[in-house]
Amino acid sequence: MVFFVGSIFFTSAAALQWLEAINTAHDPEDRRRRFRVVSFEPHRIDWWVCGVLLVGTVFFNVTTFQALQSGLNANSYDKLVWRPDAAGCICFLVSGYLGYAEVCGGAFWARQRGLEWRIAAWNLVGCVAFGIAAIASYWVPSHGSVLSLAADNAFTAFGGLCFLVGSVLMLPESAAAAQAEG
Repeated sequence: MVFFVGSIFFTSAAALQWLEAINTAHDPEDRRRRFRVVSFEPHRIDWWVCGVLLVGTVFFNVTTFQALQSGLNANSYDKLVWRPDAAGCICFLVSGYLGYAEVCGGAFWARQRGLEWRIAAWNLVGCVAFGIAAIASYWVPSHGSVLSLAADNAFTAFGGLCFLVGSVLMLPESAAAAQAEG
């Protein structure tokens, strides 16, 4: 139940990020545009980052809802906190990498490591941790291997912590942007 409720918050945050990305004025003449819920702008990397992340969170909703439906006593559940959906994890990895590449201005390495780089790096590490948790969850046998179970839960928690750190780092970034505008 906790992970399903968390998945709703996660999807809500991704939806807000999507709305911000598609409604941000990239051109001074665009400021008079009305509010949009959907857009098709495949030439913009932020459109891809937010859109792929939103799709991944929906996969996460479905997976956690299915786990909720199986009940705590089901043999398939057997001590696992959650068994991530592979498609959702792939979406998180693609989104995290695209966001990192956007901030770095290239594929892997940033010349300057400012606040934006730290935010993107923490989010990418969180995505990688969720991917490792997904792989570990598929290695847990039906009776539960202690090592695989610990890896699954530890990397899930670490991934969530990375996303939290990235989110907290966004607070000074937004304050700096607001100060620059005002």
